[in-house]
Amino acid sequence: MEHTDGVEAAGDAGGADDGVSEVLDRPLPEGIRRRVIGLVAEAFGGLTVSELPPQLRQYARFTPTRRARFAGNAMAAAVESDPAFRQRISARLRESGSELAEALAAGSPPAAADPEDVAAMAFLLRPAGWVKLVTAAGEEAQRASAERAGEEARQELRRLGEELAAARAEARTEAARARAELDAARKENETLQRKLRSALSDVRRGEAALRKAQAELEAVRAESAAEKAAVSGETRRVKARLAEAEAALEASRRAAREGRSVEDMRLRLLLDTVLDAAQGLRRELALPPVSMHPADTVESVRPGTMTPKDIATRALSETDPALLDQLLALPQAHLVVDGYNVTKTGYPTMPLDKQRLRLLGGLSMLAAQTGAEVTCVFDGAELAAPVLLAPPRGVRVLFSKPGVTADELIRQLVRAEPPGRPVVVVSTDREVADGVAKAGARPVASALLLKRLSRT
Repeated sequence: MEHTDGVEAAGDAGGADDGVSEVLDRPLPEGIRRRVIGLVAEAFGGLTVSELPPQLRQYARFTPTRRARFAGNAMAAAVESDPAFRQRISARLRESGSELAEALAAGSPPAAADPEDVAAMAFLLRPAGWVKLVTAAGEEAQRASAERAGEEARQELRRLGEELAAARAEARTEAARARAELDAARKENETLQRKLRSALSDVRRGEAALRKAQAELEAVRAESAAEKAAVSGETRRVKARLAEAEAALEASRRAAREGRSVEDMRLRLLLDTVLDAAQGLRRELALPPVSMHPADTVESVRPGTMTPKDIATRALSETDPALLDQLLALPQAHLVVDGYNVTKTGYPTMPLDKQRLRLLGGLSMLAAQTGAEVTCVFDGAELAAPVLLAPPRGVRVLFSKPGVTADELIRQLVRAEPPGRPVVVVSTDREVADGVAKAGARPVASALLLKRLSRT
């Protein structure tokens, strides 16, 4: 506290009252402002923390250089707005024994001193006439800056003139060299053009030879491709025949291992068909027992027997489900069903797996009711993956192999049957119906099977 009173007393004694009424009418020039911040940063360290404005106390432990760098604007603002802080700084400057401060306090600044240093010290000490000192220093600094700028401009102008003269000389030299190079380039260009014309002629001859060679190559390739296609086709046919032969050989071997041949199986099946047909014919004709009685020779009409008129009335329509029952009642009848043809006729909106399950369920009941052999064929090409399916009782379920359609598989099944066996094929496909009819099977429409299954 005693130190603070002494600073204030020293400030009053130094004539601070004489400069209170003086005010600058313009901002400090930048050079003077930097000198003021430097002086404040040097004198800053001699003050206690309590003597500093609150906004500057955080810089108390900084070095003068760091203080000027980080707190320069804050110190300049405090000097302008806080008279007590400025008086403490001016007191520290007077106590430092600076010759400039003593000369300003005496009212006679040294003539050899830097005007900006004089103005910065006067701004802080505020002696009488300090505004004039600051203004004069600012004007002097501006004149010096203008003179320096003018001198620098003159020097720059001289340098640019010298560079321009050197550039012109270099340009003349470069132009002469460029003309010489241009002449040389023209001569070389003429030589190159002659060579280019010769090379173009050679290229045209080479292109003609190349086109001829390409044409010959394309002809050879076309011939080779045709031969390759023919060989590939023959190879496929040979492989198909080989596969059929291997399949037949394997079937023969399997049948031989089981103690019978395929022909024996076909003959036995045909024999069973003939025997069942004979029994069915006996039932159909209502033949009497082998033993005859005299009374049986007397012509009469017996109750319950069928007259020719009754037999004529038994002809059924192609759309009557009873027709399918009559066909399946034939001895050893085999029903072959085109699966997807039937399901897409009857319930096309259902998913394929639901279609298969619904059809197979109806065929299982039909097989149980009629006792006929039932085979249902599906097209394997419509499947994204193999089907895991447990066939229902009494129904054989087959899927065509890759590259084989369901129609072809149905024709193979019909051809595999011995002539004379009743085979009924259910399909609306006209090509399938015509093909199986030529092979001896009886085609019926899918709608007929759907009507029959709706009754089960």
